[in-house]
Amino acid sequence: MKLLKGIWIGFWSGLILGLLLKWIQSVTGEQVYTLLLNVDFIPIIGNVQWSEVTEFIFHMSISLIIGVVFVYISKRRNYSFGQLVIISLLLSVPFPFLFFLLSWLAVEANVPAVTDWGAFLYWVFAHLTYSLLLPILYKTFERKNAVSQ
Repeated sequence: MKLLKGIWIGFWSGLILGLLLKWIQSVTGEQVYTLLLNVDFIPIIGNVQWSEVTEFIFHMSISLIIGVVFVYISKRRNYSFGQLVIISLLLSVPFPFLFFLLSWLAVEANVPAVTDWGAFLYWVFAHLTYSLLLPILYKTFERKNAVSQ
């Protein structure tokens, strides 16, 4: 059950993150969604021209893993919502730094420059939203299970 819950939480959190960044990119022109999906720097798979859907599946795969890890950590004890938020934020510490790393590593993709602070703030906002969705969805799932039992 932990695995399914983690997949469910990772799916919805990742989907919302992706759609939020796609919307931000469409409204502002900042290439934050492109940055999220870019894999052109990864050996072997970076040489392939993947479709947007396939690149989004790559993104979702990472989100599913994060969701499962979050659930496994959260299930160890009966954490309060505030503690779950802290766990989620601790798991999310790398996200802001990934902006700089992914921008720097990009080969051909039109992604924001490492020094694009506007794009960085959008990136952080969207990933903070993702981080807060993990405990919200976790508690929502817990409530639904408690009601159905």
